[in-house]
Amino acid sequence: MIQRRIVLLSAAGLASAFLLAACGSSTEKTSTGTSPGNAVPVATAASESATSAPTASESTPSAPAAGSGHAATTTMVMAKTVNGIGNVVTDDKGMTLYRYDKDEANPSKWTCAGECTKTWIPVIVQDSVQTMGVEKSLLGTVHRNGMKQLTLGGWPLYRYVGDTQAGQTNGQAKGNTWYAVTPSGTKSTSSG
Repeated sequence: MIQRRIVLLSAAGLASAFLLAACGSSTEKTSTGTSPGNAVPVATAASESATSAPTASESTPSAPAAGSGHAATTTMVMAKTVNGIGNVVTDDKGMTLYRYDKDEANPSKWTCAGECTKTWIPVIVQDSVQTMGVEKSLLGTVHRNGMKQLTLGGWPLYRYVGDTQAGQTNGQAKGNTWYAVTPSGTKSTSSG
């Protein structure tokens, strides 16, 4: 009888642990995800011609439709003069990258989660990111639900769903908290 209670209590404990873990990946509007720890430097490749076979997550579309995986992948970041707002950072598709004032840079911590990631898509990377006009030492990653979100100057990076073509900056100054990121990791204060 005692062994049966122990087994039942153990099973209940395991079920509770799984439920709590599932809550951490919730997509509720009130979800506030945080990263567990400091940003990790990301390996970079200096040559634009360096290529490797894509992994399963690299083949994920860069701009998922609303309601899908809510992540954008990139293999490169580059500095570009975009839409009259000055020098900002774009991904390998030329899409402007943004930072969020409510996130933290030291240590790197993301706060955009759940519904937020349908509009502000986290930029996910593999182990190697090429750079053009962006200081490699400023790049890093922060863990996000088993993936690596790219950081610049410690700030987690995002794409804006309202930018549908390369060079657009429709997310600039949205809510007075979202800004295109400059090559040094600071926010662009210019308006287009």
